[in-house]
Amino acid sequence: MNFGQAISTCLSKYATFSGRASRPEFWWFFLFQILVSVAASMIGDTVAALASLALLLPALAVGTRRLHDIGKSGWWQLIGLTGIGLFVLIYWWVQPTTEGSNAHDVVAA
Repeated sequence: MNFGQAISTCLSKYATFSGRASRPEFWWFFLFQILVSVAASMIGDTVAALASLALLLPALAVGTRRLHDIGKSGWWQLIGLTGIGLFVLIYWWVQPTTEGSNAHDVVAA
């Protein structure tokens, strides 16, 4: 998956928290977020805040799908709020894909 495909996929799955996301999809979208944030901050603080807000939901969604891809629940993203948990998330996000089906991407009734 290249840069354009990753952006297209992530934005088309704007709020899709089920399924899986490959490492390239996740990291290309991460780079896109950084580039948009830098460009928006050059324009102004309000534009930067709006851009960050607009990309928050797809970032959470692709992060959840990436965690599903390694066999973790998307709820693990909450440990990023602790500060040190961000390092754990980065470690998980760089892990290779696990084979087989994933119970975490199935929504419980």
